[in-house]
Amino acid sequence: MSDAYLLLGPTLIYDGNPMRMPWQDAVRIDTNGGLLIKDGRIAEVGPAADLQARHRQAHVTRYGSDHLICPGFVDAHVHYPQTAIIASWGKRLIDWLNGYTFPEELRLGDPAYAHEIAGRYLDLTLAHGTTTVASFCTIAPHSADALFEAAAARGTRVVAGKTCMDRNAPDGLRDTAQSAYDDSKALIARWHGKDRATYAITPRFSPTSTPDQLGALGALWAEHPDCLMQTHLSEQTDEIAWVRDLFPSARDYLDTYEAHGLLGARGVYGHAIHLEPREVARLAETGSALVHCPTSNTFIGSGLFDMEGLSDAGIPVGLATDTGGGSSFSMLRTMAAAYEVGQLRHNALHASQLLWLGTAGSARALHLQDHIGSLAAGLEADVSVLNLASTSAIAQRAAQAADIWDAVFPTVMMGDDRAIADVWIAGKRRV
Repeated sequence: MSDAYLLLGPTLIYDGNPMRMPWQDAVRIDTNGGLLIKDGRIAEVGPAADLQARHRQAHVTRYGSDHLICPGFVDAHVHYPQTAIIASWGKRLIDWLNGYTFPEELRLGDPAYAHEIAGRYLDLTLAHGTTTVASFCTIAPHSADALFEAAAARGTRVVAGKTCMDRNAPDGLRDTAQSAYDDSKALIARWHGKDRATYAITPRFSPTSTPDQLGALGALWAEHPDCLMQTHLSEQTDEIAWVRDLFPSARDYLDTYEAHGLLGARGVYGHAIHLEPREVARLAETGSALVHCPTSNTFIGSGLFDMEGLSDAGIPVGLATDTGGGSSFSMLRTMAAAYEVGQLRHNALHASQLLWLGTAGSARALHLQDHIGSLAAGLEADVSVLNLASTSAIAQRAAQAADIWDAVFPTVMMGDDRAIADVWIAGKRRV
């Protein structure tokens, strides 16, 4: 029996970066296309008739003209420990941390509860077509173990790290500069590069790490430069003022990281809404990546990310739900929010750009573009198939579509888990 699988139907193809060139030249849909999966990878992409003629023994799955075969969604910045408190009412960032996040993260001090939440989170995201996540954990090393183990059981690609905090956090959620270094180093040895796991050194943000801890984590990153480093940057104006008080000698927020060895090409910085010109220039110069978290930025009142300006500066940008400050597990809902934020900044993102951000763009931000994010020969076979008529509201709008992109856009704007017709992870059908 052949272990090859043919997926046939409208297929999303990337020829370039639609944030840096006209989307018409960068993204296309082969309405009579498909791809061949073999040994967990994409073996070929091309016209359906050609694939069928060459691979008559392959198992065939046909998706109709009202479907779209896409790369699996890549969620580039989340907090899986906040799964149970998603959509909690009425807080800005610092109050959110104290009122919701820290009490819930304390609960994950129980290893059994951490495993329960890790599995619950990955099951919820899988149902929404997400095949790769990049998550903060808690200060407890077992919280990182729980997520890596749950991801391995499901085949999900995961980037994660123990969150490090040695000040401005409650008892039970503070480590030290030395324990943050030691615990993170042990987790790197245990998980980094194993199967589909990548380790990210993870200071939560400058306000919850002393200079000594930031320096220790910078030293650890220098020892393990193939790891990622993920943190937060310039999310809210009152946060920036707090950073200014805590680091009076720093030139700006980014400098609190740079001064301690935490700025570099494999750095991934969430939010980055209120940036100074010097910060933008340094991020671009160092090749650092930013992650846009639109539902979170509006839900807790942070501000409007400058997608156009930062992309034009040459900074890689990914897209993320930011669970649980973000109000949805769905990358489709996140794309819709990114469109709405873009409109408020007078920059209407096209459906092709939104899909690219939630797949190839996020993969690039996480330095995983050679593994995932696109439907291209040689990459891992992570695939999400969209039903472009998943609800009556979407179907009636799509029925009036002038072209294929006009049929896709209603699903981007109104789709949810019901729009996910199929998910393949590393070549295995999961939904």
